Parts: sequence; C-alpha cells; structure tokens
Amino acid sequence: MTSSVPAAPPVTLIIFGATGDLTRRLLTPALINMTRAGLVGSDFHVLGVSIEPGDAEMLRSHLEDFVPEKGGEGATKRGAAWKQLRGRIDYLQGDFTQDTLYEDLAKRIDAAPSDNVAFYLATQPTFFGPIVDKLADHKLLDETPGAFRRVAIEKPFGTDLASAQALNKRILARAGEQQFYRIDHFLGKETVQNIMTARFANMMLESVWNSNYIDHVEITAAETVGVGTRGKFYDTTGALRDMVPNHLFQLLAMVAIEPPNSFDAEAIRNEKGKVLKALRHWTPDEARENGVRGAYTAGSLDGAKVDAYSKTPDVAADSKTETFVALKFFVDSWRWAGVPFYLRTGKVMAVRDTEIVITFREVPFAQFANTDIDRKPPPNRLIIQVQPDEGLKMEISIKRPGLAVDTAPVSLDFQYASMFDIATLTGYESLLYDLFVGDQTLFQRADGIEAGWAAVQPFLDLWAKEGKPDAYAPGSMGPDSADALLARDGRQWHTLTLLADEGKAKPPVAKAVAAKTATPSKKPKSAKKGTK
Repeated sequence: MTSSVPAAPPVTLIIFGATGDLTRRLLTPALINMTRAGLVGSDFHVLGVSIEPGDAEMLRSHLEDFVPEKGGEGATKRGAAWKQLRGRIDYLQGDFTQDTLYEDLAKRIDAAPSDNVAFYLATQPTFFGPIVDKLADHKLLDETPGAFRRVAIEKPFGTDLASAQALNKRILARAGEQQFYRIDHFLGKETVQNIMTARFANMMLESVWNSNYIDHVEITAAETVGVGTRGKFYDTTGALRDMVPNHLFQLLAMVAIEPPNSFDAEAIRNEKGKVLKALRHWTPDEARENGVRGAYTAGSLDGAKVDAYSKTPDVAADSKTETFVALKFFVDSWRWAGVPFYLRTGKVMAVRDTEIVITFREVPFAQFANTDIDRKPPPNRLIIQVQPDEGLKMEISIKRPGLAVDTAPVSLDFQYASMFDIATLTGYESLLYDLFVGDQTLFQRADGIEAGWAAVQPFLDLWAKEGKPDAYAPGSMGPDSADALLARDGRQWHTLTLLADEGKAKPPVAKAVAAKTATPSKKPKSAKKGTK
C-alpha cells in the first residue's frame, strides 16, 4: 500500500478509551496502514488514555494482539509498519471524570514533540460531554497560531433529537464547530466516497439521477451477528438509534445530494444538510404506516444456535427494543419528488451486506407488443455494494441468443478488490487522515446531526407508546411486515447477493441475475424452417 498523498502534519493522537475494542479492532490497523503508506511519519505519536492500570508496554501488547499478521509480503510490510508505530505509543492511566487526569495530560502534551493535538473519544457516549468540558476547563482545547486542537467524537451522537441538541449546545459552548469531527465510519469506506465521483464524473449517470428516471431507492445494512455481549448497551439503543440517523442517513444523503459548487468540505456538508432537512417528517399515524420494527426469535443461523434477543444477557425479558427496522422516507425536493427511499437494517439476518440499490423506472412496453416478449423486461438497477465486497453492479437487459426476440437480464460488475489493494483497509484511514489535515468533508455537522434525529423522532415517539416489535427468525430478512411495507406500493425488496458469491458460479463480467427475476426463454410464436 503506497500513497501519493502528502503525509499528515506532526500530531499527537490522544485516544480516550484506548484499551477498548474500537481501538484494537479498527483504529490500530488503520494507523498501521497509514504508517505503511507514509501518511504519518516519525513525528506522529499516540497517547492512549484509559482507566485500566498499566504502562505503555501494557497498551502496546494489548494492541499487538489484534495486529493481523499471517505471513506473505503484505503482512511483512504491515509488520514492519507496526514496529515503526509501536515505539511511538504511550499510555496514561486515569479516570475521565477527574481533574488529576487532565493535569497529567497537560504535562504530557507540553512534553510532546508537536503542539498539534487530536483527541479521539472512543468511549461510551455518556463521556462525550464531560470529557469535552474537562479538556476545555484545563485549556487543552485552546488553539495557538500554527497549532491545532481537534476532537473526534464517535457515534451515537445523542439518543434522540433533544439529547443531540443538548450535546451540540454543550460542546459548542466550549470550542468552535471547526474543532469537532463527528465520525460516521461508513463515510470512510471507498465505495461510499465513490458515490459522488460515480455520479458527477459520469454524465450518463447524473443525467438520469432524478425522479424522471428513478423509481425508488433501497438502502440496506444487514448483519449476521446478534447482539452478543452488548445487551446492556443495545437494550437502551436499538436498531433505529444505532444505525438510521447516522449510517443509513449518511448513505441516503450521499445518494440524494445536489451537485456542490466544489468539493470543498463546507460545500459538500451544506448540500448534505439540505437533503437531511428535506426528509419528510411523518405524523404519528403516518409513522405507523411507514415504519416496521422487529426482534429476532430463537433459531439457528449457519448451523449455530441463536437465542432469542429477549434471552440475551443484560436484556430485559419484556424488552420492547428492536433489532430490525424498515422505514420509508421521502426527500421533498425538486429532484426527488415522489421517489420513495426504503431503509432497512437488522441483526442475525440471512447475509452480511450493506448496499444501495437504485431502481430505475420500467421501460414502456409498446415497442415489444408484437414480439415474443409477454411482459416488460425487469427495470435497470444500479447496485452499490458498500461492504463486505465493495463494488458496483449495473443490471440491464439484452437480447437472449436465438431467433426469437426475447430478453435476458445480465449484470455488469466491478469489484474494488479485483483492481485495487483494499483488503486490509478498515475505512478509518481516510477519517483519521482528514482529522489530522483538517478536512471535515466526511464528518457530520451539528445541523445535519439534528436534522437526522428530527426525521426519526416520530418513530421513536410512536414505538415508545406501542407494543413489542414483530418477531422474525434468525437467517431471514426480517419480519413479514417489512415485505408488506413495500408490497403496499407494489414493490419488493432487492434480494441480497454478494458480488463475490455470484462470481463463484458465474462469469466475472456479465452474469445472469437470479433466476427468480429472469425472463424465461421461450420458443418463437411462429417457428421458422429448421428450428424446433
């Protein structure tokens, strides 16, 4: 992995919650990749902060357990990068709520090689506000000419509209908006960043990217894992809070954004904010019609036993928390008037896949009236696969070989991994680099955060008053009511099929779409001589 992008400026990255899973599983591999690519140099240092007793060697060993070194040239290079990074990792033990920690932190910062500091809050959300307050109280957010102080805040940013507004008010009272980087790790993924490039660098796409040609949009984030050991957190959060106002709305905004006047961070964030503010707010009755929630029951997935969500440790037996949601929204703008956006996300589903499906309007049937085709060809679809097999797929119709005028759906596929070395990327490389260089393009602004919560608030209010979520089996695609949500509009969900899985059994460039959506081959109505 090499990069033509200049290295980030000298900076000390201070990670609150450095012994947590996020730091080990995502941040450390990302920093290794950045070191290997030359995106950070010998003037980059990490200071981990956490409550666990220990020293720098404890933290280094803790992070080293998750360094993915399995042999091969790539692993060797990552191993060399880790050795370079390892010696520049230090540790400070302390309680996030105590002044003594910040007094010690100030001394460490004063002794650091660089005056540039980026604070990363990889902690429980309850600490976001208190940590910012303590940093400000001890003057650690004060910037000087030529030296920055920035704060990266993980999600979830609030639990509803009121709490998000309160948190924004609290942190913005202590430092400027330009110092805060609200992270949504989906925006670090190459496929998501490519949405705007695919649109605005290809006239054939942008010219049909509107309600005249697009019938509807689906955004799905399906997981095969359950809640696991996160029962205490998840039972107070649920699928909607965990995924929709951040991840799924960010994907929606990238799809629906108007062309910005430049790729400047504020120009892009202005346009994304307009999309989120244009989301239609449902009344309680409308929310009931346009939202579905579910919770998985006991069963099995890939041969493994799955306990019902209500039996998960630290989950209330009478829990009303959802592990699946399906929602319908409209973006009330000129470009998207009348185009429904269907969003769904859930746990222990049939396949792990995050994808965006753009379904175009059906072609008129008139020109096929006197041919062997007795129904319209399926609509064209553009499928943007965000994870795990990043890529793009365009479904089109062609003439089936033979003497009859008949159509066959095929797909034109592109997978990032087939052309670029992205296998080791976590998605945090772009986010961390942008944090260090001061580019806020991929980070959420206060108004965008609040607009997202405002759009889902009707569902939160409704479900707080109503009964339990609908049941669905592990390995399914959610409850039947999710299918009914689209069926009422005469539509159905796109069947999730990973690009890599398709490639195992079909040619890599043009592959027939699943048989259930294909137009069957038919004999000609009037057979010609020499044919059967």
